[in-house]
Amino acid sequence: MKDELGRCLLQERLDESGMNKEDLARVLKYKPEKLQDFMDNKRVMSLKAAIHIADAIGCDVKQLYEWKPIQ
Repeated sequence: MKDELGRCLLQERLDESGMNKEDLARVLKYKPEKLQDFMDNKRVMSLKAAIHIADAIGCDVKQLYEWKPIQ
């Protein structure tokens, strides 16, 4: 079965980790606006960014987005 990327779940993962967007941006040396674009689904994370973000907040990369089955 194949899946497609759904909406970004970064805000939910941040809430679970106890971090906020500014904390994560500081750790990763990203601009907070870049993270906000991911959260607003204006940009899709590169694999490299997703791995760094997942490592920083302690989640699996696949938990950063909803996954929808392709019909």
